Amino acid sequence: MLLRLAYLGITNAFALLRLLPGSDGDKDAEILVLRHQPAVLHRQLDGQRVRFDPADRAWLAALLHQLPRPSLHRLRLLVRPNTILRWHRDLLARRHAAASRPRRRGRPRTVRSIRALVLRLVRENPSWGYRRVHGELLTLGVTVAASTVWEILRAAGIDPAPERAATTWAQFLRSQAEALLAADFIETITLTGTRLYVLAVIEHASRRIRVLGATAHPNTAWVTQTARNLVMDLEDTGWRVKYLIRDRDCKHPPLFDAVLADAGIHVGLSGVRIPRMNAVMERWVRPAGANCSTVL
Repeated sequence: MLLRLAYLGITNAFALLRLLPGSDGDKDAEILVLRHQPAVLHRQLDGQRVRFDPADRAWLAALLHQLPRPSLHRLRLLVRPNTILRWHRDLLARRHAAASRPRRRGRPRTVRSIRALVLRLVRENPSWGYRRVHGELLTLGVTVAASTVWEILRAAGIDPAPERAATTWAQFLRSQAEALLAADFIETITLTGTRLYVLAVIEHASRRIRVLGATAHPNTAWVTQTARNLVMDLEDTGWRVKYLIRDRDCKHPPLFDAVLADAGIHVGLSGVRIPRMNAVMERWVRPAGANCSTVL
């Protein structure tokens, strides 16, 4: 249509240039001939409708819509003046419809930060359904529809709450990684043949290892002091630790657990068959307080 309209515009422009050198008499004669030709066509058509291409309609509407209605009625046209005006209204309607058409179909995509917040809430609270997450978002001042939350969870491949209510040990570790430490003694031998015991803790979130100290005699006083030093370091850095996992090594005295408990850190004991306790824990065995009566 655009190519056809451009062609009509160019040909009529050249026709207008051809008329400029002519005299008024020549132009009047040509106008009379052109007015007579539609009358001949009307007689031959005998009431049949003339079909116009979209480009022809656009061209005629652009030229004639500015003329007053009486002037349109005086013209010898193959269509009625009201038809010309209707063509012009249709052109304007299509133009406005094309300008206001959205670039992307459907509802706008949810903001990425909201999607990340929804997935984080579900990851840290596996028992929450989409309606509970929707309520928490409203509490935080995030206004979204409950169906939007459901769509976000479905797109991420997250099952409904009843199917993921049971929390596994691996899920607990991932959800509580920021507040989880694991402690263990490492034995090493120096170049002089001295055996040293190194007490270290690992942060599950960052995998950072803190070496609390090394000694050849890990007695109760030394181990307890390392626990105090650990608590002071955590308070200085603002690290919010809630859990510390350790094995059943008898080098951990009861005071070690007591110092951590006073700081709000719960101590849990790992199972005896977990060789990589600092990497991944499988389950809590029982609360701290092992039946260990001797400390080196």
